[in-house]
Amino acid sequence: MLRINNLSKTFNKGTQNEKKVLKQINLTLAEGEFAVIIGGNGAGKSTLLNCIAGVHSIDSGRIIIGNHDITNWPEYRRSLLIGRVFQDPLMGTAFAMTIEENLAMALAKGKSRGLQPGIRRSDKRVFRDRLAQLGLGLENRMSDKVGLLSGGQRQALTLLMATIVRPSLLMLDEHTAALDPLTSQKVLQLTRDMVAAENLTTLMVTHNMADALAFGTRTLMMHEGNIILDLQGEQRSGMTVETLIASFKQHSGQELINDRLLLS
Repeated sequence: MLRINNLSKTFNKGTQNEKKVLKQINLTLAEGEFAVIIGGNGAGKSTLLNCIAGVHSIDSGRIIIGNHDITNWPEYRRSLLIGRVFQDPLMGTAFAMTIEENLAMALAKGKSRGLQPGIRRSDKRVFRDRLAQLGLGLENRMSDKVGLLSGGQRQALTLLMATIVRPSLLMLDEHTAALDPLTSQKVLQLTRDMVAAENLTTLMVTHNMADALAFGTRTLMMHEGNIILDLQGEQRSGMTVETLIASFKQHSGQELINDRLLLS
């Protein structure tokens, strides 16, 4: 479902501040595969997602989703294939609009516009059913403004918006980092359930090494613009945080000193 071939990205090219952030990345994800990316600040995790989404142009390489070579597609066109949830709960929703209005916008993605009502009765039934699956009581608050929701409720809503029209690829960029631990685990469990129910091909970035091993079907570790570890199957199931740290040292030749990763 996703193929990345020799993808490279450099910021501030040709200046004193030139920095090669991605170095000939190669990655293939099968349909329904759920890969979790871990790595320190500056490893290239979010840049990789931004390059796939079209936020950043790339120096070289190819990006293919399904049967579509999207390497030269603009961001708005890629969004028809990609669902995305960001770290900041304020992104991904319109806070001054109601829950049902936000869901109606998400449901209309990729559809031609007409003069029909913005929210039909059949749409409301779909919204109520999907919201009820979140277990947060939002199905009884569909006329509430999104700005009234907590961070966790908003992230759950954003996750639903990103998947209400089934995406070819779901990308989650540290979507629980701004939440408290209890809420974070709730949103992660919702993520796991949604991905499994829809068999979604998923890339999730996290700073939590335990979550990187506990969620998804595959763990990728990035360092200085490279994928240095690709754990799956029995190798992944037998991995602990301690052995992951040891593997990082073995493959990078450096000690893991990133406070954000170690303290999580």
